[in-house]
Amino acid sequence: MNNDAKEEIRAKLAIEEVISEYVQLKRSGRYWKGLSPFTNERTPSFFVTPDRDIWHDFSSGKGGDIFSFIMEMEGLDFRGALELLARKAGVALSKYQSGRARDNAQRKERYFQMNNLAVNYYQRQLVRSTKASDYANKKRRLSRETILEWGIGYAPERPDLTGVLTRRNYHRDEMKQAGLLGYSGRELFFNRLMIPLRDRRGQVVGFTGRIIGAGEPKYLNTPDTLLFHKGQQLFGLSFAAQAIRQAGYSVIVEGNLDVITSHQAGIKNVVGVAGTALTVEHLKSLSRLSSDIRFCFDSDKAGVAATEKAIKLAGSLELKLSVIDYSSSSAKDPDELIHQDPALWQQALTNYQPAVNWVRDYYLKTIGVDTVEGQKKVADRTLSVISSLADPVEREGYIKELSAVVGISVSSLVDRLKMLQRGGTSSRRQLKQPRTKANIAEKRRFNYLDPILAYLGSHTDLRSKYLRYLPDEQLSGVDQLVKQWLSSTELWGDELIDRVTEAMEQPGAELDQLDQVRTRLVQLMMVNDQAGSTIDGIKSEDDLLEYICYFERDYYLLRAKQLTSESMADGVAEAECSRLMTEATKARRLAERLSPSRNRRNGYAGLKEVLAESSDT
Repeated sequence: MNNDAKEEIRAKLAIEEVISEYVQLKRSGRYWKGLSPFTNERTPSFFVTPDRDIWHDFSSGKGGDIFSFIMEMEGLDFRGALELLARKAGVALSKYQSGRARDNAQRKERYFQMNNLAVNYYQRQLVRSTKASDYANKKRRLSRETILEWGIGYAPERPDLTGVLTRRNYHRDEMKQAGLLGYSGRELFFNRLMIPLRDRRGQVVGFTGRIIGAGEPKYLNTPDTLLFHKGQQLFGLSFAAQAIRQAGYSVIVEGNLDVITSHQAGIKNVVGVAGTALTVEHLKSLSRLSSDIRFCFDSDKAGVAATEKAIKLAGSLELKLSVIDYSSSSAKDPDELIHQDPALWQQALTNYQPAVNWVRDYYLKTIGVDTVEGQKKVADRTLSVISSLADPVEREGYIKELSAVVGISVSSLVDRLKMLQRGGTSSRRQLKQPRTKANIAEKRRFNYLDPILAYLGSHTDLRSKYLRYLPDEQLSGVDQLVKQWLSSTELWGDELIDRVTEAMEQPGAELDQLDQVRTRLVQLMMVNDQAGSTIDGIKSEDDLLEYICYFERDYYLLRAKQLTSESMADGVAEAECSRLMTEATKARRLAERLSPSRNRRNGYAGLKEVLAESSDT
């Protein structure tokens, strides 16, 4: 579908006309040229070649076709760029889609239409309600221009959006699937200031409603639908994208009204997390516009936990993460700070420090380093976030800074970091470790366990059936804890991360263990984001069983190899040598019975037999 659609779009859109909407171009022979939109150059080095449908920017080294340009400028993936350009060219992508994909596209279009009608309905209700207008204009201090630009409205105490949509030939089932009706069939929003949630292209995908007056919850969001996924959408990104590119950095705040008030004050490179926890998808969306991301979270446990999580989520994205500090003011959030004086908010944006140092300083203030125990705790909590940094130079720099403030030598901190990465075991020179199943599990060459745990994490209905296929003795300490968490709850994603974070705040909590669990869960969620590992990834229950076969087979093959090596060591008695060789032979036979191809043919009988036998011994 993509190639045929791309060719029709190319045929209908002149590349120089599309790019000229973003860059001021002038003809120069067979080329068009202009100033780079990616750098602050003074001499034009951005060239468009219409007869070849390509562009190249010599100052940044970027180049490509019309689709890659839109991906760069709008921060979209290929699919998003394709849809944007298709609308611009008047190309119906549905004619290039399969039956199921076409049905989904048609459903999405109807949901978009219903959401647009809902925006219009809520805006009319805002005008008619003195109470809601006073709340928006006087209490929230939103201007008429801001209300119109953001599509802000009001869901009355007795809404009739259902009637409006029914008269337009939309059905109640559709309204419920679009998130406009609750499970009971009643309208989801009433007596709330309504703020549309938009995707990267500015289309309304849902709503967040802020209660007017007393009531709970204070904020209510559209549930996950075909259009809206709370872990993917950043609030205000469609309004902020251009400002982020121009400023060279983005600011993430917690509240949606913080975003709107900041834009109203003229500071537009600000987005929000739409009432949910920060995700990898959020960071990826922003990284397409700028790698410099600044958080403006509360200076409390929740804010620190969110910052720690963000650092770990960033992983290998090569982002520059920092935290804005406005604690010197009396304002409780950016919205209140802006209402005091917009200049104070502008000044706060320049008062930032690297996220790792901000986390470190929080623990310095709350724990202190006056005692050895305090030094250890501050070092451990800071090292736990340093360990997630991909750049070794960056890690070394932060360790040196940590050494200076906690009074622990760099070499000791490096040793401690290695211990934490191994799960707390000593980094000093050790005698040969005794052979155990857990040791063998740590040495497997390919990690089949990650996709297995990630798949079971996201498929809660399969956990009780298959987690028992992963014996504790074959798992590392942190994976045993992850298995316990997955066995005791049906949560996954941000909800599970939040639950572990809450557990860390309980009296007597094992902070190191829980922090390792949280880090490990983030790693597993990233496996899901990457859609599996080798062999095409796990896409079905049969794939899961195949991976478990590989996991168990590799375990017994490595065990056989280690047993054989031990039997041949100098000084091993004949009887012990014979016993080790017998155990090695048994392990090899078990590995043979775990052949994935053989198990696929016999319904995984070999796997089930081996696991049953191992549980009896």
